[in-house]
Amino acid sequence: MAPLASPFLQQPMTVAIVGCPFSAGQQKLGVDKGPIHLVEAGLAEQLTELGWNVKFDGHHQFEELTVADDPPIGKLRNPRFVSRVTESVAKVLPLTLGGDHSLAMGTISGTLNTHPDACVIWIDAHADINTPETTDSGNIHGMPVSFLLGLGGKVPEFEWVKTLLKAERLVYIGLRDIDAGEKRILKENKIKAFSMHEVDKYGIGKVVEMALDHVNPDRKLPIHLSFDVDALDPSVAPSTGTPVRGGLTFREGHYICEAIYETGLLVALDLVEVNPSLADAASVHQTVTVGCSLVRAALGK
Repeated sequence: MAPLASPFLQQPMTVAIVGCPFSAGQQKLGVDKGPIHLVEAGLAEQLTELGWNVKFDGHHQFEELTVADDPPIGKLRNPRFVSRVTESVAKVLPLTLGGDHSLAMGTISGTLNTHPDACVIWIDAHADINTPETTDSGNIHGMPVSFLLGLGGKVPEFEWVKTLLKAERLVYIGLRDIDAGEKRILKENKIKAFSMHEVDKYGIGKVVEMALDHVNPDRKLPIHLSFDVDALDPSVAPSTGTPVRGGLTFREGHYICEAIYETGLLVALDLVEVNPSLADAASVHQTVTVGCSLVRAALGK
């Protein structure tokens, strides 16, 4: 079986796995171990069986980067470390295994540098669109979208982030835990967001169709799919840092990935926030297995 032909990817169809064991965008230890567990679960071999030419040269190494001597800038925690790591990720593509969701600043910057007209489908319980001014926690994994859109005050350490993402090319699915400041930002910028209320009301098939109609009406633009496993209900993916009840079911999460694959337009995929340190061994295995399954669904299973 060969993957669907793509107008944006060369033959043979090749996926480059970029493992990013990185956690400084938030405060809970262990999310940096997620990529290692996903790869050790045989993800590369699974994608090879789907017909992909798989490149994996080891996990992205950040040993030369450190959180030491990195005092906060205002509310921002580990700002220099997060900036340097996410900037380095921007130079590689396309399947990024996180690590926390601040990595998307780099992955989406990389996609938009190659495909300036790309749209972003962001699957998450959270909007991750706080600015340095609206954040309560100071955790940068809750801010990557604002940096990509160029919202909020300027932070010199993140000036490398190219504000190429347009609000009309961004859509969310799965939201259910949004800060008051984020709600205001979404409304002011007319950003389309499908919460779990819409998923329940319309069904996941209709929601995905409406999401694509909004950001990619002619089905011609490249797609970057950024999937935070906390979009799934904790009963499906328990081993993650910020679980929120009432999330996507196993099948709803997989349908999103399958539907994006069927467009033939996927050019980059993030799977982030698997944290093997926050649950028992069985829950970790369950979450890692689901993560691998989501990737396979997005790449043609």
